Amino acid sequence: MGVLLEPATLLGIILVGYLFKRFGLFRPLDYRVLQTVVFDLVLPGAIIYSFATNPHDPSLLLVSAFAFVASLIPPLAIFLTSRHRPTAQRAFLMLNGSGFNIGCFCFPMLQSLLGTAALVPAAMFDIGNSVMVSAGTNVMTQGLLHIRPGQSLDPDAGEPVKLDDPDARKLHRKAAAISIAKGFLSSPSFDTYMVMVCFTLAGISLPDWSAQITRPFSAANAFCSMLMVGMLMDLPGGRDDVKSVLQILAWRLPFGILFAVAAWYLLPFDPLIRQAVALCCLAPTAVFATMFTDKVLGNARLAGFTLALTAVIGAVLMVVAHLLMGAL
Repeated sequence: MGVLLEPATLLGIILVGYLFKRFGLFRPLDYRVLQTVVFDLVLPGAIIYSFATNPHDPSLLLVSAFAFVASLIPPLAIFLTSRHRPTAQRAFLMLNGSGFNIGCFCFPMLQSLLGTAALVPAAMFDIGNSVMVSAGTNVMTQGLLHIRPGQSLDPDAGEPVKLDDPDARKLHRKAAAISIAKGFLSSPSFDTYMVMVCFTLAGISLPDWSAQITRPFSAANAFCSMLMVGMLMDLPGGRDDVKSVLQILAWRLPFGILFAVAAWYLLPFDPLIRQAVALCCLAPTAVFATMFTDKVLGNARLAGFTLALTAVIGAVLMVVAHLLMGAL
């Protein structure tokens, strides 16, 4: 019962946010206020709290590298295999078909399944994962699909016009480089992780008062994030939406299981660390995917439904995988 209680609570918070919106207690765009709070304040505070309260061995940066690869391969595979689809469809698949919800979902799940010791490898996993979900996947999607920063695509839009003039291409490359740098540096979560990694490599420990200050942010992380998902979520509006969600599942599930098996059998760590990393690979879509889908496609609601659905599936897979690996 204790194993099931944590994921059920997280899913219940999503349901509360959705019902409050349906009954008019939240307005349709109120989620954007909470979105700003979560991404610019709560998540960075939770990251600092994790580093302030848990020792992070530099050797675990191998876990970060593994997570980076696990977050990088799926959007590249989606891009290469979806060349004949409309740009909007490809963007939705790339933004939601990769990345992992670690801080908001995996942290409480792993604490319930494996104890607090599992939070350290999970945090190191989230470093590599965060490089992609907090900025990299969005930058890659815009760059590969030639989407201008700030451009919102209509679902029926065709392929973007290619630039034939050499001077225009040069200016476009310069603007793209600036956009890439801005995409990374303007993400508070990514910037916080990079500072924490530098501290870890330099052997610098955070003072005790930093944990006291950031404890409320860590405590609010799961609740605020899941409530935000419920506020922006809507049920699929038709066959096309259902098809898009099923395509996300068709990409995420095989890759997630593949990376989980690789983590369990290939990583050179003790069973607790390997199991924690494997369970992270089964996590639902990242909360950042809802924000970037909103900015690029204006369809955060379908991304929110995708997150909620993958959270249900991820919770079941994580419990089953935990029982299987415990029996090995």
